[in-house]
Amino acid sequence: MDVFDDLAAEFDRLDEVLTGLDAPDWERPSACAGWSIADVVLHLAQTNELVLASIEGRDSLLEREPGVALDDMMDRLVADDRGTAPGDLLARWRTSAYGSLDSLRTCDRGAKLTWVAAPLSPRTLATTRIAEHWAHALDITDPLGAAYPDTSRLRHIAWLAHRSLPYALSAAGVQAGPVRCELTGPDGERWEYGDPEAESVIRGPAAEFCRVGARRLPADRSTLVTDGPHAALALRHLRNYAL
Repeated sequence: MDVFDDLAAEFDRLDEVLTGLDAPDWERPSACAGWSIADVVLHLAQTNELVLASIEGRDSLLEREPGVALDDMMDRLVADDRGTAPGDLLARWRTSAYGSLDSLRTCDRGAKLTWVAAPLSPRTLATTRIAEHWAHALDITDPLGAAYPDTSRLRHIAWLAHRSLPYALSAAGVQAGPVRCELTGPDGERWEYGDPEAESVIRGPAAEFCRVGARRLPADRSTLVTDGPHAALALRHLRNYAL
């Protein structure tokens, strides 16, 4: 599966959802505490614009203030930029989403693009955009009672979560040995990540694994199974995104 094609598909699916919203829907509370649905879309547009800034070398836009948490920084950006009419906000999101996708596609494959926690390749940055748009699409659709079916695109998010485990554990100040994941995709596919000889294993539905990593499902409320000395700790600190 090509990550850029799958990012385009994720954008297309969210575009269908947003196109179907009426004016009052945009002001409804999302599943993100303190944010309306319009705020979530604004955040996605802003972060897509940060992708473009990174590609164009305007890295100063990605600099974090010392002592300011990323969530607080993002909340401030949204608060400072509220008030756009829904039609204009949708147009801004579309321009930023598909513009960032086009730029990522044409980047040198070996480029290292400045991002929140560390420089990323264009393909990995595209993967983070799939993860963020998928998670925030749930924040939009769940409160509306709208469907947002899981797809094979979760493969990218599961890979990102597993690959980010060392970073997530380090950020939490804990240590753990190698962990492998044996996951079942939405259509019954078997997805495996990590050293096949690792003692610690996380098993179960990829959809739940990705939701735990997105902090949309508490690990102890999932049906995921952990075996070995480090699997439960890894699952507790799993994340699909940077601090």
